[in-house]
Amino acid sequence: MTNTKNGSNQGMVPEARAAMDRFKMEAAAEVGVNLKQGYNGDLTSRQAGSIGGQMVKKMCPIRKMKFIRISRTSPGHRVTANYQAWLRV
Repeated sequence: MTNTKNGSNQGMVPEARAAMDRFKMEAAAEVGVNLKQGYNGDLTSRQAGSIGGQMVKKMCPIRKMKFIRISRTSPGHRVTANYQAWLRV
């Protein structure tokens, strides 16, 4: 995070910044993007977005489950029910 002149944007604690940098490097490795320390202006928007997307997946996982059950209204029919569960930490 960068600080603005009016102070509306607070900087990160140094330990938190280091942890986020490690997390970003780990996410980049998982999606196959060669991320280096420091400036990475040579990345495409797609590559940068894939890193951010991977980080969000790790921070806010959504679990999906699929069940097939017998329909209660039509004898002999099966209905697929999809369920999503959010895990908040």
